[in-house]
Amino acid sequence: MTRRSCAIYCTGIVCAHLLIVGIALVVAQVFQTMIHSRLKKEITLTEKSQVFEAWKNPPPPVYMEYYFFNVTNPGVFMAGGKAAVKQIGPYTYREYRPRENVTFLENGTKVYALNPKSFVFVPEKSAGNPEVDILTTVNIPYVAVMDQLNSYSFFVRPFVSMYMNSLGVELFINRTVHEFLWGFKDPLLTKIHSMKPDVDEYFGLMWKKNGTHEGEFVFHTGEENYLDYGKIDTWNGLRQMSWWSSNQSNMINGTDGAVFHPLINRNELLYIFAADLCRSIHLSYVKDVDVKGITAYRFAPPSDVLMSPKDNPTNAGFCVPAKDCLGTGVLKVSICREGAPIVVSFPHFYQADPAYINAVDGLNPNKEEHETYLDLQPTTGVPIRACKRAQLNVILKRVKGFPKTRFLNETIFPIMFVNETATIDDESASQMRTLLLIVTLVSNFPLLIVGMGIILLLVLVVLFCRNRQKKNEVKRIDFTEAFHSFATAKEDTAYTQVSNKPEQPPETQASKPAKNGSYIAMSPVEAEKC
Repeated sequence: MTRRSCAIYCTGIVCAHLLIVGIALVVAQVFQTMIHSRLKKEITLTEKSQVFEAWKNPPPPVYMEYYFFNVTNPGVFMAGGKAAVKQIGPYTYREYRPRENVTFLENGTKVYALNPKSFVFVPEKSAGNPEVDILTTVNIPYVAVMDQLNSYSFFVRPFVSMYMNSLGVELFINRTVHEFLWGFKDPLLTKIHSMKPDVDEYFGLMWKKNGTHEGEFVFHTGEENYLDYGKIDTWNGLRQMSWWSSNQSNMINGTDGAVFHPLINRNELLYIFAADLCRSIHLSYVKDVDVKGITAYRFAPPSDVLMSPKDNPTNAGFCVPAKDCLGTGVLKVSICREGAPIVVSFPHFYQADPAYINAVDGLNPNKEEHETYLDLQPTTGVPIRACKRAQLNVILKRVKGFPKTRFLNETIFPIMFVNETATIDDESASQMRTLLLIVTLVSNFPLLIVGMGIILLLVLVVLFCRNRQKKNEVKRIDFTEAFHSFATAKEDTAYTQVSNKPEQPPETQASKPAKNGSYIAMSPVEAEKC
């Protein structure tokens, strides 16, 4: 056997083995199963897992942007006209949110943690100075007092109204952004504090929230089931709330938004419990996006999350008291937050009933600036970019016994909205890309084997064709040599003239009598006479 034939046979054997093994591995999905099993085991909140430290001390910087609606015509609104607002901001703060008091429970299947948040102003990312910029907005303590007095006798309200007037308290106030956000001593609350010490005399949207947490959480670590990774087991000792009017609305579903289970698919709904909204919300797949070279799935709350119960009956449980419902795009949360009639929505009433948008001049909802979304890496379930956007509103309406409200048109009045953003940092993104490359190579190893088998198959075809071509050429050469040998031999046995005599001219030969002779390898001999 020649070396060429040996190479063809060896190539064929290797090619067959590669194709058989590769196709078998692809069909059996051995490597994919191995990778998935590894991810399910490694991505847990156990102390030895690689993601635990990132969960405990999140590396990406989180920024909280505050936007306020400055009221430009409070007098017109008080007289029964339409309010006009102008958005100011952002006033940006760096948010630090490490997990504290982390304690593992029930053999490591659950973990207890607090999540205090602290804020530091970032002037280079802000549009102004919060300690200088003056804001004209609704006096929320004033509205809270009026709302509380609705349950009192009608005869009490005028006296309270006159007392508030004597203090110089108005429906709209002028304060710096810093005061309205982080707190100021309110004259009305100070008087109430003197009578009810449990009422704080300071007011601010973020008063006493710098350095504090939103409650005590117990999370599932994912040790028992990877689908439970990061899900909330209890919040402040509760597995279910009691504020809303249905069991479904009171459920505490999902995670706190910091982590999700690995191997996310596009068809599932993801749940988040938002303590500041006093409820759980769900997110659905929107599209694939690219973040720093990492492919991610974008999930966002669909329109049915804050849809009116008329269009989405499952939201009827958020009407408190029962059947006392608002329209699409808004949610009244004063039931879980004592004080003013607070309503939450998406910024500029995005996805809300147009009636709320048209009730105030200066609102311009759009998806790019006002949508809440999460960009998740589907293999690991890690959020690599997030934008949480929510707007705070109050209900302003006529209240009997308060003459200053007699011309008001009932309005859900926008106060401010927040944009909480986080994007994976460059170092973490590089590590993520490396991890995903390894996962991709290992998962596609059977395809690489099949590919090598196909390449060898092509090489085998080329070698076979060239070998056959070579054999044909050899055959042609042998035939040519044989033919040449035969031709040479025939030429050697042809008629040859052995006589040294020169040939006679034709006419001379014609004049002589013909001779019967043979010229085959002999001299001409005259024929014998009979």
